Amino acid sequence: MQVFTPAEVARNATNKYLGVLIAAKFSRLLNEFPRLSPDVREKKLTTRALEELTEEDGIKYRVVPRRGH
Repeated sequence: MQVFTPAEVARNATNKYLGVLIAAKFSRLLNEFPRLSPDVREKKLTTRALEELTEEDGIKYRVVPRRGH
C-alpha cells in the first residue's frame, strides 16, 4: 500500500485539504469510466487519484468561487 504524506499532496495543490478534495473529485470522475479489466489487483480509485495528483504534471484544476457568499 502506498502512503501519501500531507507534504506530497500539498506540493501540487495550494494546501493538503484542497489536495484531498481534488483527489476525491477526480476519483469520483474515474469511477464513471468503465474498468479496463475485472482484475482483482487493480489499484483503488483513490490511490490512482492521489498518484495522479502527486505527479509532476498531474491533475490540472481551478478553484471556482461560490456564488452568493
